[in-house]
Amino acid sequence: MAQKLSDNVCFALYTASNALVRAYRPLLDEFDLTYPQYIVMQSLWYNDGVSLKEVSNDTQLDSGTLTPIVKRLEAKALLTRKVSVEDERKKVISLTDKGRLLRDKAKDLKAQLEAKSSMQREDVETLRKLCLELAEKLG
Repeated sequence: MAQKLSDNVCFALYTASNALVRAYRPLLDEFDLTYPQYIVMQSLWYNDGVSLKEVSNDTQLDSGTLTPIVKRLEAKALLTRKVSVEDERKKVISLTDKGRLLRDKAKDLKAQLEAKSSMQREDVETLRKLCLELAEKLG
């Protein structure tokens, strides 16, 4: 039997990831966010007032990628970067009132995307767990 590109799990994950980001784009346009900015905002919605390193660990974005994203979100007045009172070498990233308000407005995005996928909730959860397991084992 002839093999094809789609037989590779790496290709399947790559195409699924691209499709997911493309599906999110029109939903995020309403909030003037890119997908990486949305990931950073989600991280802060779950855990506000943290260091850049903690956001980096949570989002799996390296500091070279994360810093410009955080600066853009700060320019949009969604978060602030301030020197930590405990350690002057660290910056604390915190949501602004506008950033917290955005959380309330964007809370249905995940459900909208799940509905758009037409996948069963259990299948989405299984996929999520398998992706996290793969990332952990390869990391």
